[in-house]
Amino acid sequence: MILSRFKSLRNDINGVALVEFAMIAPVLLMMLMGIFDFSYNMYANSMLQGSVQAAARDSTLQGATETSVDQIVRDAVLDVVPDATMTFNRKAYSNFSNVGKAEDFTDVNGDHACNDGEPFEDANANGVWDADQGQAGMGGARDAVLYEVTIKYPRAFPIAPFIGISPFQQTTVTSVLRNQPYGDVIDRAVTKNCP
Repeated sequence: MILSRFKSLRNDINGVALVEFAMIAPVLLMMLMGIFDFSYNMYANSMLQGSVQAAARDSTLQGATETSVDQIVRDAVLDVVPDATMTFNRKAYSNFSNVGKAEDFTDVNGDHACNDGEPFEDANANGVWDADQGQAGMGGARDAVLYEVTIKYPRAFPIAPFIGISPFQQTTVTSVLRNQPYGDVIDRAVTKNCP
């Protein structure tokens, strides 16, 4: 009797689809949440890039303030990602080719370091040699301004603990534009000596 019952159960295929779905469902749900999370992050990044470009263009006009420019970006991003925290950074350079470059110095002793009283061009007028010659702020007329915005926000879908990634998404967007020629060019470069 038990043996015949076992044979009839073994040949019974009712409910197999339910068992198969139960085995596949977790993987399918993780894949769907991953796709949704990826798509949401791409959309947030796209919104940030667009708002940074618009704000950067606005910042090149005379009378623009850092606060008003940052608020344009903040408003656009918070419409999409309400829990985002943002950091803003800007540096002014005398021209586009100087963006991210070190201040020039004469390497008298050949050690590839600015030291021992070697002369250098203090492009940002802070009195010391810098590996990045940018000056903080929006700069003056005709300056090239590097505008950088970083947003950090919690992921929209709770997949992080399951696949071992950070529960926060962080994105940084940069834009470099030249200020309008609304005034005299500021000449900051002064020759100094390395310590």
